[in-house]
Amino acid sequence: MTVERDKHSGAVSHFLELARGIVPPMHPAGRPFVAGAAVATLLLRRYSKRAGVVGGLLTAWVAWFFREPKRTTPTRPDLAVAPADGTVSHVVEAVPPHELGLGSAPMTRISVFLSVFDVHVQRVPVPGLVRQVSYRPGKFLSADLDKASEDNERNTVWLTTPSGHDVVVVQIAGLVARRIVCQVAEGDKVAVGQTYGLIRFGSRVDLYVPTGSRVLVEAGQRTIGGETVLAELPPSPSEG
Repeated sequence: MTVERDKHSGAVSHFLELARGIVPPMHPAGRPFVAGAAVATLLLRRYSKRAGVVGGLLTAWVAWFFREPKRTTPTRPDLAVAPADGTVSHVVEAVPPHELGLGSAPMTRISVFLSVFDVHVQRVPVPGLVRQVSYRPGKFLSADLDKASEDNERNTVWLTTPSGHDVVVVQIAGLVARRIVCQVAEGDKVAVGQTYGLIRFGSRVDLYVPTGSRVLVEAGQRTIGGETVLAELPPSPSEG
């Protein structure tokens, strides 16, 4: 009897382990939304089974939207990885957000557009120190427009890598996105690939890397946050 119980327990544990590998965990910011959708589903089910089914599907979609899958991040020095899942929309030379006070010298900007079907957590693109975090209110234009970088509500994080490079990552609200979550602060030491924020319901993330970086992606290419290498940074300032 004990042997059978142990076998059953082992089978259940194996199933749960497989499920964890298939179903990604959920970002904590999504829990209130999922809980609200679940309560609404229970209330709807009292009046209509069909409405309850629709509510259940909506609850499952909300949980899926806030998923935070595990990623394997490249650790080679001086690589900048994608801060988000999505599609590269622009690769241009642009001045970094003025609120940082980094001056008027252009940097290379790689923009990644997120649809409502993409993973919406953001990941740190390089290891290093958070030098500054700046929030700026703005408009809610469609995030795939180039001028969204300047006009839309945004949250900017300025990072300095161990080799001395300045890298900037910007969360930009979109036409539907109305809430930016940032979980890092000035003075934090961060690891490449770690989750640092979230934008709710459609958005865009801009990555600014030093001029002279070797960009490894093109417009139209899909990215995987925390895994896809967007650029190789130039030789460190100390080496130059």
